Amino acid sequence: MSSDALAPEALDQLFRTARTFNKFQDRPVDDATLRQLHELWKWGPTAMNAQPGRVVFVRSAEAKALLKPTLSPGNVDKTMAAPVTAIVACDSRFYEHLPAQFPSGGAGAAERFAADPAGALGNARLNGTLQGAYLILAARALGLDAGPMGGFDAEKCNAAFFPDGRWKSLFLVNLGWGDESGNRPRGPRLAFEDAIRIA
Repeated sequence: MSSDALAPEALDQLFRTARTFNKFQDRPVDDATLRQLHELWKWGPTAMNAQPGRVVFVRSAEAKALLKPTLSPGNVDKTMAAPVTAIVACDSRFYEHLPAQFPSGGAGAAERFAADPAGALGNARLNGTLQGAYLILAARALGLDAGPMGGFDAEKCNAAFFPDGRWKSLFLVNLGWGDESGNRPRGPRLAFEDAIRIA
């Protein structure tokens, strides 16, 4: 199946005019929107269709209270005010799903990962981070804005949200409808010649 390029307006929404938002409108993100987000996010490719990415949508006052002590000081106010914060995580035992998700070779791969926990976790982190990027793009595609960040204590977050140790937090993404008054001036981007090689 071949596809046509997206319209310029769609490319703007996904990339060119999209911003990292630090402030959001006082507008809730409902369950139906979060389910729509999952319906897009789940289709992003991962190695062996492993899908190790996991997400906790932090929305309730109780969950925000758990998250708050894990945040770097500069991220507290904006995260507490955001309608939703996604904890992007990975499942360190994702391979248990491989026989069903990767029928052509998942059983053998699952055995290899089970025998190599460090290798499994490396794979989970790599592909889970990739899925976190898909989450940002899926949110933008639905008209939401995103504020990804790494300023938090992952171990504290794991202890608060994943005490059994199976899921591992990777980064956070504040989600909602952005308020442009919180934006900084947009930074420049590297030129093709500085970032790309054609071999």
